[in-house]
Amino acid sequence: MRFSCSLGNTGQLCAKYGKQVVRHNSTDGGSLPQQARVVVCGGGVIGTSVLYHLTERGWNDVVLLEQGRLSCGTSWHAAGLVGQIKAGIAESKLAQYSRELYKKFEEEGHATGWKQCGSLSVARTKDRLITYHGIVTRGKLLRIGAELITPSEAKKLAPIIRDDDIEGALWTPSDGVVSPSDLVATFARLARKNGGEIIEGCRVENVLTKNLRVDKVQTNHGTIECEYFVNCAGMWSHQLARYMTQTKKIRVPVHPTEHFYVVTKPFGIDNMLPVIRDHDGQIYMREWSGGLLAGGFETVAKPVFHDMVPKDFEFQLLPEDWDHFQEQLQAVMHRIPTFKDAQLRHMTNGPESFTPDGKMVFGEAPEIDNYIVATGMNSQGITMAGGIGRATAELIVDGESSVDLWQHDVKRFLDLHNNRKFLKDRVTEIVGKHYLLNYPLSDHITSRNLRTSSLYSCLQACGAIYGQSCGYERPMWFDCDSDNVLESDRSFLYQTDLTFRKPVWFDAVREEYMACRQGVALIDMSSFTKFELKSAGREVVDFLQRLCSNDVDIPVGHVIHTGMQNYHGGYENDCSIVRMAENEYFVISPSIQQTRCMKWLRRHLPEDGSVNANDVSSMYTSLNILGDKSRDVMSRLTESSMLPADFPYFRCRVIDIGYATGVIALSISHAGELGWVLYIPNEYALHIYNRLLDVGKHYGIKHAGYLALRSLRVEKLFAHWGQDLTPATTPLEAGRAFRVKFDKDFIGKEALLHQKKEGVCKRLVQLQINKHDLENDIWPWGGEAFYRNGKLCGTATSAAYGYTLNKQCLIGYVHDTDEETGQLRPIENDFILKNAEFEVEIAGKRFPAKALIYSPKLVSMTTATSQYTATQPWSRN
Repeated sequence: MRFSCSLGNTGQLCAKYGKQVVRHNSTDGGSLPQQARVVVCGGGVIGTSVLYHLTERGWNDVVLLEQGRLSCGTSWHAAGLVGQIKAGIAESKLAQYSRELYKKFEEEGHATGWKQCGSLSVARTKDRLITYHGIVTRGKLLRIGAELITPSEAKKLAPIIRDDDIEGALWTPSDGVVSPSDLVATFARLARKNGGEIIEGCRVENVLTKNLRVDKVQTNHGTIECEYFVNCAGMWSHQLARYMTQTKKIRVPVHPTEHFYVVTKPFGIDNMLPVIRDHDGQIYMREWSGGLLAGGFETVAKPVFHDMVPKDFEFQLLPEDWDHFQEQLQAVMHRIPTFKDAQLRHMTNGPESFTPDGKMVFGEAPEIDNYIVATGMNSQGITMAGGIGRATAELIVDGESSVDLWQHDVKRFLDLHNNRKFLKDRVTEIVGKHYLLNYPLSDHITSRNLRTSSLYSCLQACGAIYGQSCGYERPMWFDCDSDNVLESDRSFLYQTDLTFRKPVWFDAVREEYMACRQGVALIDMSSFTKFELKSAGREVVDFLQRLCSNDVDIPVGHVIHTGMQNYHGGYENDCSIVRMAENEYFVISPSIQQTRCMKWLRRHLPEDGSVNANDVSSMYTSLNILGDKSRDVMSRLTESSMLPADFPYFRCRVIDIGYATGVIALSISHAGELGWVLYIPNEYALHIYNRLLDVGKHYGIKHAGYLALRSLRVEKLFAHWGQDLTPATTPLEAGRAFRVKFDKDFIGKEALLHQKKEGVCKRLVQLQINKHDLENDIWPWGGEAFYRNGKLCGTATSAAYGYTLNKQCLIGYVHDTDEETGQLRPIENDFILKNAEFEVEIAGKRFPAKALIYSPKLVSMTTATSQYTATQPWSRN
């Protein structure tokens, strides 16, 4: 291979953007406006898209500030790929909109370089084909054409590829490519035409606040008063938020890494060659001026600019590193044999920003009102720019985006995610995960063992295999038979444990499940978010009555489950609430709600400060003691009466256990079984844990993890926030209208009343799969397509094996779509229960399924045990 190491068109790009200067304060004498409704920081593809979409909504009192020149950071060296079907529905909708917008621009004569060449993704393994089936399903839901094709069909679409080692391919004909520089210029030009201002050479130095709300923006050329500030600063966005805010550090956890691609000189490549992705080789390729642009996502990435991104890093690249790119280069030559004879024009090593979980960072910052974040695109900035620009404009103008982006919300993060060391180590694996197989339960291996329960080491010694949620280590299952339970690396799932089929933990989780039902089990649930709310009088009662759709004015010592609805009736939160005193409540929420829920609470707190809300998540160790024998164990642990008459379901008592005092005991299990959740002051946790094991050994107590809990809840059709319940789903759709009290005022009431009158267009159901071969068939893990009478009608949000039903159980929403308009129609229960034959599609194979809208009646454990033993014996304590 011959190398030509010039920087190609870098100089041309710089010259082009020099002509695109709108207002360059340092040279053209333009003055900074004294005020603007919105200040957008960052002149890359995201910032210019935000500005364009704001002006399209009629907001022309908006200004974009760029410290250098437009596109000078990372947008100018992007590869320009536009693929629509992403890992989730929400981001797929954003990418789909982007593609339609870029195509529209080009058709209207605005240069974007849009070319609909399609995309071809090849699969080296059968497991990769399984993931492609999921992509096809998402495409069907969004009406994006995508199909699986044979190796020979792939070869016809892209004759230059090697096809003798692939199992098949995914073909998406409506995908394409753009010219990043042209796209940024078009966004900027149209935004300016609509009245927006762009000022180059103007650096943001500080964001000033008033009453924790954006008030002014200080720059090196003066101060602008504004209502909103939008951080679109790309690889500078972290330091902009961390060091340049007057009162509080804003959490924007992004960190740049090196990102490589090479460009060849022309060697006869067809102009309409599809974008080629070889995910198993971790590479991508597109046609580039008669040659190829080929890049990749290496397994272990190289973080850069750890201390600070230079302010003057404009239209610059990082040093070439052929050794680091060697693995991807070999993969390109393997997939495109003729690439060996091509002459390379140059290597591009440009910084790209990645986030701790590989998802975008979007939304209003929890620390300061009207501080909007749109950054952390994880090398998907071109694809997402149109969609995220529109979503940001909607958030500012309408108060929310039309696409539910809670998974990308900046409020999912804690302070730990913004730690520079945490970020630096984490992004080394995030880059590679972009193309790695996303097996069920796969988790991060870097930046772990940070947030742990007081009992972490004890549970580890008992064989706990940990996963993490919001940085908190929690036991997923217990490998009690392993000879290596004390080895630290066995605390996580091995890569070889991961599969789309029957998992290695199936038998172990079955044992835990059985203990949770017919024996007694102990689950560490310390990761749950916990808040204390207090007031001097009834203020806290009135406050929660306004926030919660259920009636929280319950007797002291009672527990309820309730949603906190948004203004459209969706689930902002789903929680358990305990009334500890007349003026005090204890609120328990999912782990991922810790920042999000606190923001929601503080946003609605009385301005007079009469209600106090405190996050006490780290003060308690939480143990769930559940199963038929749990009352016997609890009765021997404490001198408090555990009899049903004295301690019925959904009650709370503060009890003593052993020598420990102040233990909050709730008679709930979060699994529909007899049980108690104990909230233990951390200093007493080890003492009570040892007491539990000492007493529990007489009843065969077992440790259990979250996989057993998941099977218990899915089998009973218990919905979980973040999977089955989201800001875009309502209690009426989820079958939880019984928890909504319409005889009081609460946020979202009007929306729910309207929905109640008009009817719901989707409904949460459980589908129990029939004729599924446990040993040989691919398992459902979530995201599978539902069919009713042969017509696509929804997807799974949760999936688990039901050890009592001895069936695969899925939870998800079904709907009825008008085939002509694509709009959803209202449905009744009869749509699900009468004249309906349901199927679940798993990796292209359909299985008949039974649909339920209420929790199934489970047979006794004695019956279930005998049924299961007929095919596969199991032992119990």
